[in-house]
Amino acid sequence: MLLSLIRGGRMAGGSERKTILVGLVLALVLGIGVYLRLWTIDYTLSSDDTERLRRQFDLANREAMDESADWRRMFDKEAEKASKCNTELSLIKESSGNGNTFTSNQKLESLKKENAALLIQIETLKQELEASRLKCHSRQAPR
Repeated sequence: MLLSLIRGGRMAGGSERKTILVGLVLALVLGIGVYLRLWTIDYTLSSDDTERLRRQFDLANREAMDESADWRRMFDKEAEKASKCNTELSLIKESSGNGNTFTSNQKLESLKKENAALLIQIETLKQELEASRLKCHSRQAPR
């Protein structure tokens, strides 16, 4: 019947209106059915479920706030370190401009000596580590 309407065919005057009216009523009934089904699905969420969802949301929100606070704290520490380094750098620049190169050279020499001593200590520790590894391997070999 509807196919003939689509093709442009004509029906008798009263039956065409009835077909349209039946189609509208059918669409209305299907729409109401879908709406009621969706409403019953939504209504199945009990108050316990909504309370549980609210608690989960609150927990997730608190965790996000804690993480944000941690990142802010780390940023503040790094910013503090950077400002401290900048002030030290400006002091060094000022002192080198005032003719205090002698004290800067002394500091540099002491740092070089300390670095050399630390390199020797590292080499000694590496040798001790290798010796202890050889001991462990020699103990495990007879088994």
